[in-house]
Amino acid sequence: MTRLLSKKQVREIVGFSFAHIDRMESKSEYAHLGFPKRVQVGFRVFWVEEEIYAWVAAQIAKRDAS
Repeated sequence: MTRLLSKKQVREIVGFSFAHIDRMESKSEYAHLGFPKRVQVGFRVFWVEEEIYAWVAAQIAKRDAS
């Protein structure tokens, strides 16, 4: 079953502010980082838990490769 995370939960996992999460999604200078896209459900927004953890794992892999 797919679990959806709130922005607050995403912030706690990745350590970014709410504003920086917004920038990671919308600004072209951050596009190369591939931050997961939000899922809109009604007027609320969520992120897929597996995508957030996969993104974090990819950042760790990049660090370990250098």
